[in-house]
Amino acid sequence: MRRTQAERTEATTSGLVETAAGLFGRDGYSATSIDDVARTAGVTKGAVYHHFDGKIGLFRAVFVREEQRLVERLTAAAGGTADPWQAIRAGCAAFLDACLDPAVRQIILLDGPAVLGWQEVRRIEDDYLVALLRRGLENASGGNIEARTHLLVGALCEAGLLLARDPTAKAELRRELDLLLNAYSTR
Repeated sequence: MRRTQAERTEATTSGLVETAAGLFGRDGYSATSIDDVARTAGVTKGAVYHHFDGKIGLFRAVFVREEQRLVERLTAAAGGTADPWQAIRAGCAAFLDACLDPAVRQIILLDGPAVLGWQEVRRIEDDYLVALLRRGLENASGGNIEARTHLLVGALCEAGLLLARDPTAKAELRRELDLLLNAYSTR
């Protein structure tokens, strides 16, 4: 069966994002060119520009895709328990594990803020990571959910940055995160 133009466009766009994610994750934003993406994807440079408004637009699509995948990982990790606090703990532990993934580290933690700026990263995270954590806290606790959400997201993001520099810090970060979550869960 012949694919429609919309299906072909979606396939090309998805393929470019997948290819770019591999290159950005491995080599970083600065070391990856549109030419590299086009060559690796087997398309022309013009095809990349037809689907994206430049390297930053392509990177933004990659960043959003990585955020979506991260939230899927955290949701899967948290889904194994009915206890809301255990679900939050499992999701937070999965976040720390994900931060050890070289592509997550490079795209989300290092290049994302530098390329897109903190405000754009925050807007994207609000739709994914922040929304997921907010839902978890709404199920688990009372108090000021918005403040708790942002405090916990801040702690997780800083922990992720520390792990990007020092992967051996994971065990200590898990212990400290448990202390923070214990404080929230008793209120």
